[in-house]
Amino acid sequence: MCLIAFALGQNRSFPLVLAANRDEFFQRPTAAMDEWRTGTGDTVLAGRDLKSGGTWLALTPAGDIAAVTNVREGAAEAGRRSRGELPLRALHESRARLWQRLADEGRQYAGFNLIRLSADGGWYYSNRDAHPGRWLHRGVFGLSNHLLQTPWPKLLRLRTALARAVPDAGHDAWALHQRLLELLQDTTPAPDHALPDTGVGLETERFLSSPFIVGPEYGTRTTTIVTLAASGDIRVTEQTWHPMAQPGPQRRFHWQR
Repeated sequence: MCLIAFALGQNRSFPLVLAANRDEFFQRPTAAMDEWRTGTGDTVLAGRDLKSGGTWLALTPAGDIAAVTNVREGAAEAGRRSRGELPLRALHESRARLWQRLADEGRQYAGFNLIRLSADGGWYYSNRDAHPGRWLHRGVFGLSNHLLQTPWPKLLRLRTALARAVPDAGHDAWALHQRLLELLQDTTPAPDHALPDTGVGLETERFLSSPFIVGPEYGTRTTTIVTLAASGDIRVTEQTWHPMAQPGPQRRFHWQR
C-alpha cells in the first residue's frame, strides 16, 4: 500500500475502519484480492504480488489485518527479502517474536512500515524508525511512504476525511464503503511549498502528492476498504483501477467472525 488511513474506536458500530490506496506500476503482475493459503498454512484474504510474492494487505477470517508500505528513499537499493512477506509474517507470528526478529533482520528489507490491526487496537513497526515498535489504541491514524503520522499533505487529507466520515456513519456498512471509495479518489495535488523532499525530484514529488494518483504507467491500482463491526460483521471492498484511472472490476467480501 502507499496510503492508508484507519480509525480505531471512533464509531460504536464500527470499531475498526481502514481505507487504503495501493500505487504501483501497472505492468507489475498482480492477482486480485481473494482467499488463499500461505506457505505456513494460514488462510488469508489478500491480493498477491506475482513478481516477488507476498502481499501488501491481508486479512484473517477473524478480522485481523496486516499491511505494509514502502519508505520512499530516492535511489535506495532493493532489499534481499521482499517486503510483501511482512504482512503474512505479522498475521502468523506473535508480536514479541516478530519484533525481535525484525530487530535482527530489518536490514534485509528495503525501508518499510508495517501495521497489524484488530478491533481492539494494534501495532506499528518500521525499520526506518529510531524507536521501532509502537502500540496503537483509539484514534485516527495515517500512513504513507514515511513514518506513521508523518504530515504529508496526501496523508492529512485522507486522515481528516476519514475522521469526519467514520463518526457520522450510521449502521449501513456498504454506504460507508461507498463514501470512503469516493474520498479515496481525491486527485488534489499538494502545493509545492508543502511537498516532502524524498530524493525523487520535484516533478515526481508533485505527481505522487495526491491521495489518488493518475498516470499511464504508474498510479493507483487498487482501493481497499475494510470495516469490522461490533457485531462481528466483516466487510471488504476492493476496487481495481487501470491506467489513467479507468475503473476495473470491484470485488466485495462479507463474513461473520
